[in-house]
Amino acid sequence: MHPAPKLWKSGSMKQLTRLAVLSALALIAGCSPGAADAGAKAQPQASAAAVHPVSGLQITPVTVTSGNGAHVFKSEVARTSAEQAKGLMFRTEIGDDEGMIFLRNPPDIASFWMRNTVIPLDIIFVGLDRRIINIAANARPYDETPLPADGPTLAVLEINGGLAARLGIKPGDKVDW
Repeated sequence: MHPAPKLWKSGSMKQLTRLAVLSALALIAGCSPGAADAGAKAQPQASAAAVHPVSGLQITPVTVTSGNGAHVFKSEVARTSAEQAKGLMFRTEIGDDEGMIFLRNPPDIASFWMRNTVIPLDIIFVGLDRRIINIAANARPYDETPLPADGPTLAVLEINGGLAARLGIKPGDKVDW
């Protein structure tokens, strides 16, 4: 058993009291109604321009750096299990500069299917090092066959079917968001 520290030596108790008071003041200031109102007012303006008109999901740029350059996709961010379960179901089109990124938290060995998905997709599995592990290319619409990652995934990026091959995107390429 370790002895309890002696806080009363050399003014440490005064320093500890000051630290506690300052921490409490900082907490109170951060929780004040004015701070919350300012954040609430600023939030809609910042996110209004970055929300997809169909899904309502946040849009973030996802960059895939391949041997022939960087490719940027304006990607809808699917974070929750409900958003990820729906994915791109029922969409009749997405642009060649668009996609959807599924953030896996915690990382897992992801497996996707094409239930209720109208358009072919390239499903790009991104590893823990943010490099592409494997690509399920041109996944067939409505096919419920599982399409698994070859290892633990940090994220999965879906883009138009065949686009990865046309752009030269392949396993080992870097993905950033």
